[in-house]
Amino acid sequence: MYNNEQTQQLQADTLELLQKVKEDKLTAEELKLLRNVLRFHEYRYYVMSSPLIADGEYDTLYKALEKQEQQSPDLVTPDSPTQRVAKGLIKDFPKVQHLVPMLSLDNSYNAEDLLDFDRKARELSRLPEVEYCVEPKFDGASISLIYDNDMLVRGATRGDGVTGDDITINIRQIKSVPLSAKFSKYGIQQIEIRGEVLMNKDNFAAYNDAQEQAGLERLANPRNAAAGSLRIKDPKEVSRRNLEAFLYHVSDVTLLPEGQSESLLTHSGTLEMLWNLGFRSPEKEKRVFKGMQDVIRYCEEYEAKRDDLPYEIDGMVVKVNQLEVQEKLGMTSHHPRWAIAFKFKARQATSKLIGIEYQVGRTGAITPVAKIDPVTVGGVTVGSISIHNEDYIKEKDLQLGDTILIERSGDVIPQVVKSFPELRNGSQHPITFPVNCPVCGHPLVKTQDEAVWRCPNSNNCEAQIIERIVHFNSKDAMDIRGLGDAIVRRLYTLGLLKDIPGIYTLSFDTIKTLEGFGARSVANLQTAIEASKKQPLYRLIYALGIRFVGENTSKVLANSISNLYELGDYSVEKLQDLEDIGPKVANSIYQFFHVDQNIELLKKLEDLGLQFNNVKKERATDGNFSGQTFLFTGTLNKLKRSDAEALVEQNGGKIAGSVSSKLNYLVVGEDAGSKLEKAKKIETVKIISEDEFLQMVARGSDTQ
Repeated sequence: MYNNEQTQQLQADTLELLQKVKEDKLTAEELKLLRNVLRFHEYRYYVMSSPLIADGEYDTLYKALEKQEQQSPDLVTPDSPTQRVAKGLIKDFPKVQHLVPMLSLDNSYNAEDLLDFDRKARELSRLPEVEYCVEPKFDGASISLIYDNDMLVRGATRGDGVTGDDITINIRQIKSVPLSAKFSKYGIQQIEIRGEVLMNKDNFAAYNDAQEQAGLERLANPRNAAAGSLRIKDPKEVSRRNLEAFLYHVSDVTLLPEGQSESLLTHSGTLEMLWNLGFRSPEKEKRVFKGMQDVIRYCEEYEAKRDDLPYEIDGMVVKVNQLEVQEKLGMTSHHPRWAIAFKFKARQATSKLIGIEYQVGRTGAITPVAKIDPVTVGGVTVGSISIHNEDYIKEKDLQLGDTILIERSGDVIPQVVKSFPELRNGSQHPITFPVNCPVCGHPLVKTQDEAVWRCPNSNNCEAQIIERIVHFNSKDAMDIRGLGDAIVRRLYTLGLLKDIPGIYTLSFDTIKTLEGFGARSVANLQTAIEASKKQPLYRLIYALGIRFVGENTSKVLANSISNLYELGDYSVEKLQDLEDIGPKVANSIYQFFHVDQNIELLKKLEDLGLQFNNVKKERATDGNFSGQTFLFTGTLNKLKRSDAEALVEQNGGKIAGSVSSKLNYLVVGEDAGSKLEKAKKIETVKIISEDEFLQMVARGSDTQ
């Protein structure tokens, strides 16, 4: 529909309009251009499934057009995007018409917008106070389902809002969608319900790992994964993706003769009905409030915990709860007047890739970092993004000067979603990965089983030496406070600290003379360094920075020996006999203890007085938690996570690294996330609260 020249021009118009809409008034010609730009982006989003701008940027343009047309009704055209649902259909599946059009929701971005919505709802309904139902706004792919005589007879995509694609065969692959449901129990003969298809975070990560192992392309994000899955022609592949469906709206009902149900009087009642019939409705997440102040508080609470949820949401939906009042409020051609979406801070934005810097880690790994035009994403200004490795650059088809889409996902680390090759104008050029270390100049190497280029000059590469010192001092390692990244780099540059053993021979008299170091800060640093010599053996093992050896593996290693040097006598096979240590980790440990320079480092640290023996705490073999594994998730109110884990170990138990069939207990705090959802699917895992855990500690209750 749009050729490359038109695409580039419309994208340029988009960027110009994003600046102009900040002004209060647009000319008639600019309004005409704005409509054309919005139609173009609707096509990219709904037809091509390949948007060129972030959702928040589209919303900004749409709201600007809506505002201008409200101020100048004579300028409204019949084909304006505000006057119809977006058009454009995909022809891969048969087309079907929705019983009721699937309209968009009006958006709000702050408390003032919600208060204004409440004011209008009260005025139109002539009620002193309106009751609202609030639920998460799922970030997936919209669907519409029809059940007739209790049987699923059709599933469809949103399409253009009036007509969608018949994807019934793929909907049937989603196990959270019942193939039959007893709607007749509620006096219903036929019902059309709306919802969202999602791929939860754990399933998305697992699917991408499998894709990578198979040499296939990773998917960009859970939303794109869900939307793309619905149009796959092979139902087996749809099933393999482990999709989920949340059903949250009853759009049309045909009652049986003399049929009626109180569940159909309120929106919250319909959610409860769907839940009771076996649908995954937001029954447990929804809240009903009278008035808007509590609604606002609930929306803000949910935004604060969105990262801990097992699925992606991008806001909350506020609906008038009484269906009779909904009917009275009615709808516009674009959205219902009885519902509004409270959008969280934008997680996506477009920017330009202006440069690449190459960082060297403590293991010699070379990590390219993209420098972009600073842009605000999710309330944070982003100017740099890790782009991981050379293969990632090729996979995303990145070139210097590209327009790129970036996203802050659940772990709040910015990621590049994709580039837009169709916007290239000839000024872009390919990224050439270096062949030599950007710090020491040594030729880089890459093994066949890794995607990472590394600098092998570990003992003479300044960047690697500094990063190893920083890691050694870190909180979870030797916990030397006052000797963080910036201080280490400063002392290294001044020649006062050149390696890890040098930490314990620092000249504090010299440090006192440096600007910014007072007598108290130097005394505190000296105390912290001296105290680190008494850190338990597992912390020292972790601090050494052995590849693939994290905190839990360090504890496993420490508990298997009496003295650190004993690990030098372990074969690869013997290491693999230890809990949760596979071939890759075992080989890394074995190699570390068979390099002369590493043994020399250990001898220096031992001579400096560090703890090389495992001072094992006495454990009763028949203690409360003997033979049991525990894992903690969410926020604990009465204990620090580290203190809770220590209690487990003191009582003979072990700390697991993840949820699996080997886990005995998952202790759940507030705002528990994906670990809880995963544990619910494993029958052998017992899920307990923090109070129940403390009771077990106190009374030695039965843990079998």
